[in-house]
Amino acid sequence: MQLIYAPTSPFSRKVRVLASETGMLHRLQLIETAVLPVTLNERVNTLNPLGKIPVLMLDGGEVLYDSRVICEYLDSLHDRPKLFPVEPTRRWKTLRLAALADGVMEAAVITRYERAARPVERQWDDWIDGQLGKVRRALRALNDDSEALRGPLDIAQIGIACALGYLDFRFPELNWRNELPALVTFQEALLQRESMQLSEPV
Repeated sequence: MQLIYAPTSPFSRKVRVLASETGMLHRLQLIETAVLPVTLNERVNTLNPLGKIPVLMLDGGEVLYDSRVICEYLDSLHDRPKLFPVEPTRRWKTLRLAALADGVMEAAVITRYERAARPVERQWDDWIDGQLGKVRRALRALNDDSEALRGPLDIAQIGIACALGYLDFRFPELNWRNELPALVTFQEALLQRESMQLSEPV
C-alpha cells in the first residue's frame, strides 16, 4: 500500500501514528508530497478530487481518503487492540472526540493557508480570529472533559495529540499550555510514545 502524505500535515501524522501503533507502518510505502489550495497537485487531484492528503492507494488499485477513512481501514487489518472502539457507548464518545480533534486540525490548517498563501493585504483578520476561536473553544472542551483523555489509546487520543502537535508547530503564539493543564499532562504522556516521536513535523 502507498500512503501519499505531507510530513507537516496533522491529518497525515494521524494516519502514520495509527499505522505505527497498530504495527501496520511497515506495510506502507510512504510517498511525500505537498498540496496548497492555490497550487494544483495533479497526482493528488487525480486520486482525490478534493485535492487533499493523505491518500492511501491499496495494492489492488483502490484509493481511500480522507484520514478518518484511512485510519479505520488500517485499524481493520491488524490483530492488536482496536483503536476504533467497538462497544457502542465508548465508540460514539470516541468518534465524537475524534471529530472535535479533526475540527481543530481543519481550522488550524486553513488558518495556516490564509496566513502563508494569501497576500498580506488580502488576509481577513476577523476570519482568522473566527477559526482560531473554534480552536480555543475545542481545546477548552477537551481540557474540561479530562476523563476522555484517559484510558486505553484510541483514535480520539491520537487525533487530539496530533492536533496539539500541529498547534505547537504552526501556532506557538497560542500558548495553550498556559491555561489547559489537563491537556498539558495528556500531551506530555503521548509525546513519550515512539509513534509520536517518529512522526514529529520538522
